[in-house]
Amino acid sequence: MDDAVAVDFGEDGLVPAVAQDAETGEVLMLAYVSPDALERTRETGLAHYYSRSRDELWQKGKTSGHVQHVSEVRVDCDADTLLYLVDQEGGACHTGHRSCFYRTVDGENVGEQVFDPDAVYDD
Repeated sequence: MDDAVAVDFGEDGLVPAVAQDAETGEVLMLAYVSPDALERTRETGLAHYYSRSRDELWQKGKTSGHVQHVSEVRVDCDADTLLYLVDQEGGACHTGHRSCFYRTVDGENVGEQVFDPDAVYDD
């Protein structure tokens, strides 16, 4: 029996996806997913997203080695937002933090930096 949910990718062909640590529940990041990115995620078990700034499909951690192993993909009630439950290797954020949500709106750093981005990324 196939009860697969048809994800509503909308007019721009993208949906937001929240990556959450499958074990701790920590919210790690938000990115966008195209139909191809979702298909690659489901095929490989590794998180794939769509970069709006680079206009391309990308595998999380391909450059840094900080991949996300996806244990489950959930869809919200409107079928227009995804939740990736992941096992995060290293940090999720390009700034070197475990989570992209490492600071408060008042500027207080409340997150852990787990790697040096200058040592990982060539700019």
